[in-house]
Amino acid sequence: TMALLSGIQTALSGMKVAQNQLEIIGRNVANVDTEGYTRKTAQQNNLVLAGYNAGVKLGDVKRTVNQGLLRSFLSSNSLTTNLSAQNEYLSKTETLLGTPQGDNSLAANVSDLQKYFDSFATDVTSASGRYSLLSSAQTVTSRLNYVSTEIQKIRGDADIEIRDTVESINKTLDTIAQLNDSIVKYTVLGYEGVPDLEDQRDMALRELSGYIDITYYARENGEIVIQTTSGATLLDRDPHKLSHTAIAQASATTSYAAGSISGIFVDGQDITNSIRNGQLKGLIEIRDNTLPSLQSQLDELAGVLKDSINHIHNQGTAFPNTPSELSGTRSFLDPDKQSIRIDEGDVRFVIFDEDGNQVSTASLKGDLGFSEGTLSEMAADLQAWLRTVDTPNMQDATVTFDKTGKLNINTQNSNYSIGIIDVANSNAGAEQQDVKLSFDADGVNGYDREFEGFSSFFGLNDFFVSDSNEYIYDSKVMAANANLGIRDTVTLSFSDSERGIDFGQLEIDSNDSLRDIVNKINNDPNLNQNLRAALIPNGNGYVLRIEDVGGAQLEITELNNPQTGLLDTLGLQPSNAGISTTIGVREDITVAPELIANGSPIFNDNTGKYELNQAANDIANAMAKVFAESQTFEQSGTIGKTQSTLANYAATFVGNIASAANNASTELEYQQTLTSSISLKEAQVSGVDIDEELSQMIIFQQTYAACAQAFTASKEILDLLLDMVR
Repeated sequence: TMALLSGIQTALSGMKVAQNQLEIIGRNVANVDTEGYTRKTAQQNNLVLAGYNAGVKLGDVKRTVNQGLLRSFLSSNSLTTNLSAQNEYLSKTETLLGTPQGDNSLAANVSDLQKYFDSFATDVTSASGRYSLLSSAQTVTSRLNYVSTEIQKIRGDADIEIRDTVESINKTLDTIAQLNDSIVKYTVLGYEGVPDLEDQRDMALRELSGYIDITYYARENGEIVIQTTSGATLLDRDPHKLSHTAIAQASATTSYAAGSISGIFVDGQDITNSIRNGQLKGLIEIRDNTLPSLQSQLDELAGVLKDSINHIHNQGTAFPNTPSELSGTRSFLDPDKQSIRIDEGDVRFVIFDEDGNQVSTASLKGDLGFSEGTLSEMAADLQAWLRTVDTPNMQDATVTFDKTGKLNINTQNSNYSIGIIDVANSNAGAEQQDVKLSFDADGVNGYDREFEGFSSFFGLNDFFVSDSNEYIYDSKVMAANANLGIRDTVTLSFSDSERGIDFGQLEIDSNDSLRDIVNKINNDPNLNQNLRAALIPNGNGYVLRIEDVGGAQLEITELNNPQTGLLDTLGLQPSNAGISTTIGVREDITVAPELIANGSPIFNDNTGKYELNQAANDIANAMAKVFAESQTFEQSGTIGKTQSTLANYAATFVGNIASAANNASTELEYQQTLTSSISLKEAQVSGVDIDEELSQMIIFQQTYAACAQAFTASKEILDLLLDMVR
């Protein structure tokens, strides 16, 4: 009898287990197309009670998951989304710049400008040629303005997307934390739904890996701990949420390195630079490296174009529209204290009548006796001479510095114009060549900077202008910890147009590096209210950037020992940052292209006087030559210091972006294929195979039927025995 009862019990347990196995198979088949669902299985175990076999029992329901494949997918997915983000923004940038071979690319715009300068030099008397040159110059500057502005908009969009990605990460961490809690709870209670919750958690992990690079490990209770691959904890029982404040608007000088873009924080720690992959990494790369590199190249192009053309244009004079008033573009802090010195050559001023004939002339050094002195003293000497010129109504002529510190020379009589010629010596008719000047920027410590060209130094006849003043200084590209090569302590003096001369000082020791300079400025309460310093990534090194926080005109000088040449060693000089955003053709030239200088005053040996010739084209030729000859471009982002023509330089960075976009697209395609391959392999291991499930279904159907027959047979025998007893 006991054997019969045991047989019945065994048959019943077999039927129950088979029924449960069929239920699991049914769930698998029903979820064959459910995203993230993994095949569920359960082992059958022999049941022994009090030393006797009691049939079978069903073990825990398990997922069919390969953790190694899952981790491979998470890693590959992070790289895929990184490349995808970069590819998206690079495509936008490529469209913005145009292709190197395109007729409407920035490189093509610069090439067209070269053609119009060449045409202008061929016939400077052509009114249509002047208008065409002006139109082409405005096209180049407008394109530079537009591209630069759009680049900053794209950077702003990337930063907003970083903020949105951070919010998505935090939501996903909340989801995983809730699933963690449920898995731990239901595991203790022995609920069967735990594997399905684990599937949901894996799906959330996959989503999270698209945002940021992650790694994880599981605890014995079933919960998982999530970290970034660099070790920052994102989830450990509770979520460690990220934070980031998006910028309202980006500019060429807005950067994470300078602190004007917020970092990405976890538990008060900035992890921006330790994020290695995911969508966040791609967006950071675009915002902080790719686009700033391009921006610096645009600024370098704009700066070289502006400086090289202006230097030549300042040597010339327009005729018959020779101006009676010249207004400079360089701002000076304190003309009463700042000084200049003529080191080589002289500067000749010529007053012309309406016919371009000399009325009077004088050299600054030879005739007026000014070789060295303050800017105000120079202006006074020049004004005194102008008022003595033997012409009507010149007694009111003025040479002054306006409230912004810019030089203005005005004959106060439209019938009399003024020309400026740099010459080799003080003799009338001397060979024209750039005068060499030394400039005492702080007015207290000797001469700090050297310039060539009097009119160019003051910006009295610029062709291109920019709204930005010199409130930012950049060094050359150096290593952050590079030795500065000084033996003794050097004191830097800072002056600006708001606080005046020498408002602050900084001592630099022989063992200081660029990083030390940054820390000293930013940690000095006497300086950090007015100055901000940063190391800006640039190509294979860093640029030391010192910025006047109020945007005031800034001068940096060596106070106690200018002979050390520290500023030269650093290459610290006014920055071109942002110049491409504001560069334009001088406003009065846009209204009257007749003001474009085509030639310089010519000395007539027979009359011993200077005269203007409408057909003179020496300046026009020199400006055209600027485009034909190689110019020096400092290192800017991915382009090292180089000698190149303006058009070729533009073509280089346009081509670099096109190449980067193509490479990103190719890498993304490969990585997407790899990620899909891993996902397919996961599906083969973890997914539901209908044929396999049907095969298992037949087995358990037969098992159930056999157990049912065994149960029926045992019951019939037991019933027969009971009848016999009765």
